[in-house]
Amino acid sequence: MYQPTQIDTKLLKERAIQFKGQLDRFKSGRATEEEFKPLRLQNGLYIQRHAPMLRIAIAYGMLNSSQLRKLGSISEKYDRGYGHLTTRQNMQLNWIEIDNVPKALEELADVGLHGIQSSGNCLRNITSDAFAGISVDEILDPRPYAELLRQWSTFHPELSFLPRKFKVAFTGTKEDRALIQVHDLAFEAISNEPEAIFRVRAGGGLGRIPVLGPVIREKLNWKDIRSYTHALMRVYNELGRRDNLTKARIKILIRTIGIDNFKTMVEAEFKNLKNSADKLSDDDLEKIKKRFSDFKFLYRNYAFNESVAEPKKIHDREFKKWFTNNVYEHRIKHFKAVLVPAKGTERAPGDLTSEEMYKLADIADDFSFGMLRVTHTQDILLPMVKTCDLSNLYEILKKESFINPIGGLLTDMVCCPGGDFCQLANARSIPLAEEISFRFKELDKLENLGPIDLRISGCMNSCGHHHIGHIGILGVDKGGASYYQLLLGGHSGHGAPAALGKIVGKSFAEDEIADAIEEVLNFYIEIRSDGENFRETLVRLGHEPFVQAANQVRKP
Repeated sequence: MYQPTQIDTKLLKERAIQFKGQLDRFKSGRATEEEFKPLRLQNGLYIQRHAPMLRIAIAYGMLNSSQLRKLGSISEKYDRGYGHLTTRQNMQLNWIEIDNVPKALEELADVGLHGIQSSGNCLRNITSDAFAGISVDEILDPRPYAELLRQWSTFHPELSFLPRKFKVAFTGTKEDRALIQVHDLAFEAISNEPEAIFRVRAGGGLGRIPVLGPVIREKLNWKDIRSYTHALMRVYNELGRRDNLTKARIKILIRTIGIDNFKTMVEAEFKNLKNSADKLSDDDLEKIKKRFSDFKFLYRNYAFNESVAEPKKIHDREFKKWFTNNVYEHRIKHFKAVLVPAKGTERAPGDLTSEEMYKLADIADDFSFGMLRVTHTQDILLPMVKTCDLSNLYEILKKESFINPIGGLLTDMVCCPGGDFCQLANARSIPLAEEISFRFKELDKLENLGPIDLRISGCMNSCGHHHIGHIGILGVDKGGASYYQLLLGGHSGHGAPAALGKIVGKSFAEDEIADAIEEVLNFYIEIRSDGENFRETLVRLGHEPFVQAANQVRKP
């Protein structure tokens, strides 16, 4: 993972001190709420339904054990003893008092963490594949290229007052595990010989108007990443709407002026900027690569036990289930990546207690060289586990109640905080997630269903990415009552082309939606062909039979 320099730490410390001064001015009445709002947003501070919320940026989802312990300590001292993992690989503290935010930011700076670029109308924290650097199907590790763009963009004046928030993603694999098609701007590696080449997409996004981002450039040399981004942002800054929040995203701009006109304008700006100071060099890349501590592990030769696990465990039924669902192949021989789902019947998806953070930090030190990652599915990944250590790791995870072999299954769902916390939400997300987790808590039942991607959003902002779930749920408000739209057939792009789900019909009442999902899944089990997963059955039969199954639960 990226190791902050002394300059990085000094900058973050200064930023915490600056925010304390800004907060003092606001509390004393020397700054209005309107004046204070962009200042707090630039540090990741929101005002939510019940309390302020601090969003902490985690670059590409990468954490070391010291950082996770610090997050545990801060959540314990300044919040209610837990943090929430987001779908953009961040962590949110949902109950922090505003007076404690400067102290939290100062402590975060000690370990290279912050809230910069996690909110507001800026280029948001850049994301990547949680398996970056370790994936067996990787063309290249995208993180150094993403870091080059992150450092350049953090305080760039062109990006300080955008029409709206702007999200960027990188991927280094043919399969999309970084959700690149639903980002405002995305770089997709297509070659690493002799130099890294990226395909560029723009104008993707979910929300009120979901769009899969089209390709705007087939080939871009890595040295031009900053120049091209700068060119695109100039066009967006010039033409993007600032008078209407719902029309301020780049996807609306592209739809308005047309993709061909947009590409022409970007290329014209790029021509002027291509050989500017934005252009990257081999030295720039090498300096960044040296700041990623895991590189020294990725290219070291190890001699370990060739077996998958100790014989006493490989034949154990529960171990097999865990190994099948939560253990992933690794680009380095004798290593695996292990998923630790932050899901369960008695927790909101993505929540981790401070005690769990401490325990996971210890586990990472013992089994993953002190490295962890936050995934887009709101889970924790141990990226560097020796194959010969899997049995011992399994026993430790079991002892600490972290054994939850549901990776990729229905209850490994994605869920936003919803109406329990967010003031924008139309409906509660967490109780529905808990109800589904309870109904499908038996592992045999989950495994019989096979891989199903369930995603829940409490409003049209789509923080739960409901449009790209095999099953998507959207909370809507009808006269003060919670209702839920049901979407079917979406896909994130991992293992199949990305697709947007289709709405089943009119929304379901709060006491109907869980029943509707269960009926849809029961129908799937009855009608599927041998070896066919949920989405394959849906594609084969079309939506209508599933719509009819869901509608059976509607009450008069």
